[in-house]
Amino acid sequence: MPDFAVPLTCPTLSVKDFLRRQAGISLTLWRKIKYKGTLKVNNFPATIHGLVYPGDIVTVTWPEDSTIMAENLPLSIAYEDEWLLATDKPAGMLVHPASGQHSGTLANAVMHYYQQQNYSCGFHPVNRLDRNTSGLVLIAKRPDIQHWLNQNQQQLTKTYLAIAAGLPYPPEGSINVPIGRKPGSIIEREVSLTGQQAITHYRVLNVFKNASLLEIILETGRTHQIRVHLNHIGCPLLGDDLYGGPTNLIHRQALHAAKISLPHPITQQITDIISPIPGDLTDLISQLGEPVTNML
Repeated sequence: MPDFAVPLTCPTLSVKDFLRRQAGISLTLWRKIKYKGTLKVNNFPATIHGLVYPGDIVTVTWPEDSTIMAENLPLSIAYEDEWLLATDKPAGMLVHPASGQHSGTLANAVMHYYQQQNYSCGFHPVNRLDRNTSGLVLIAKRPDIQHWLNQNQQQLTKTYLAIAAGLPYPPEGSINVPIGRKPGSIIEREVSLTGQQAITHYRVLNVFKNASLLEIILETGRTHQIRVHLNHIGCPLLGDDLYGGPTNLIHRQALHAAKISLPHPITQQITDIISPIPGDLTDLISQLGEPVTNML
């Protein structure tokens, strides 16, 4: 039952206008509140057309119904507070149930965790990862928090570690080319002049004989963005058979979501969430041998 304080600088508004314009309630959530939830102002029942004034407290409830089945699966929690949950997804796991697969996903595991903790939460992911990408998935415990974070994605910094074939040149730079769906495929993407703008910043951390370890920061979040961009510059991810990466040393794309930094949606304090590099990628780095430092 979240409370929203009306700022002292806020003009007089209807309850609806305050929640939609000032509190950042999405249209979908507003409809849930309107038709199935409750509204109170200063602990008194209110209507959607009632007025709120500076200093008022608006309390809302809504049903948190979910069709996702709770399933007892291992769940690695990287961060948790009253409003946010960050989990460390292993490679090979889907984030969300999809057509033909309704169990075994991160969402199933999270819903079981919520059930065990007696949380009344739906599954509200802020970011998603490909099945075979490991690392951090940030999840809001309330849909209004998810909406705020989605509306402020530019304030989130998402840092990845990647192991690519070859050596990007220059060793630090940006890839700014649009990405679109490849004709004839529902999965594969490609660099396309008619695609959406996509910007990837990269920095070489270490160089090996035939590969390099990269730190990557996304400015945009297109499907398969890192994979497509690195293939475009001739340095596909090791293990990425969809985009031309060699698969002799690892059988999934060598990509890990290692860090998310964000202003906390409630406190506005900068929050850093970190995931250590997983064992299969540390094993891969060991297989690559000693770094070749003079190539930088």
